[in-house]
Amino acid sequence: MTYDWCRWQEAAETALYGEEGFYRRPEGPAGHFRTSVHASPLFATAVARLLAGTARDLGTDSVDLVDVGAGRGELLTGVLAALRDGSLAPGLTVRAYAVEIAPRPPGLDPSVEWCAEIPRGVRGLLFANEWLDNVPTDVAEADADGVPRYVLVRGTDGTERLGDPVTGADARWLSRWWPLTRPGERAEIGRPRDEAWARAVASLAGGAAVAVDYAHVRASRPPFGTLTGFREGREVPPVPDGSCDLTSHVALDACASAAGGTAELLDQRTALRELGVSGERPPLAQASADPAGYVRALASAGEAAELTAPGGLGDFGWLRHRVPDREEGYCPA
Repeated sequence: MTYDWCRWQEAAETALYGEEGFYRRPEGPAGHFRTSVHASPLFATAVARLLAGTARDLGTDSVDLVDVGAGRGELLTGVLAALRDGSLAPGLTVRAYAVEIAPRPPGLDPSVEWCAEIPRGVRGLLFANEWLDNVPTDVAEADADGVPRYVLVRGTDGTERLGDPVTGADARWLSRWWPLTRPGERAEIGRPRDEAWARAVASLAGGAAVAVDYAHVRASRPPFGTLTGFREGREVPPVPDGSCDLTSHVALDACASAAGGTAELLDQRTALRELGVSGERPPLAQASADPAGYVRALASAGEAAELTAPGGLGDFGWLRHRVPDREEGYCPA
């Protein structure tokens, strides 16, 4: 994977999703980093509860679940397993869609439809866990005069230099959502993520759309951006050569505004507690009355504590959009 100087969005698009891109590697994302999905089955159970609640809101016992950036189908596998015994949502029928550029993994539940693009006109829950942070963006840096300029990168080694001034829609986005005021300040221009999320929300004919990601809001943007790389569980310099993940935190407030409608932004700790995931330890009395149950409950509490931990997964942002139920057969343009 070789190319000369270019802007970060183009470089990352090739490095992540090109023919030899990172997300086409056979080991999948789980071979390099651990998300909430991999941390505990409690996360998938929480999503199953959210799906059941969405079905109730829609007044249906047949609902769609769309997993955007599905990896190797781990979340969908967990949700379907959580629903299998019928205790969470008796009688609920789920049509599951995995949206991913990589080939379908062997052994995945045959009922899961594997898609390269987000399906349109579905009714139910669209869930995007750590997807938007991998939607490539350009990077801007204020020069010595405070003028925001595009950052150019060399794909072979990640060396950077400043390019042309930021103009047009990108400049308007920076001015509204992430103004750069001092020389050396940097920002990831989140406009492509806004547009991607707006399209995702618009794909639903009714239900809810949820994005879960590393996030920040306008009042607390990091002054030098968050672009970084990950490989085999370790943070590494962001070199767009296809050898590592390239990620940066998401301006979820901008995404919420772009999609319009009714939106709510909260942290994962709050969202999961609403869905029954709590890190509280079981009562000590249970240890003598039901030792095996106590051990299971203690292990579950430990997993829940990791999912909701301050300074860790609990600080992830959840952006929740409610989509009014539209007439049957609706298909957005």
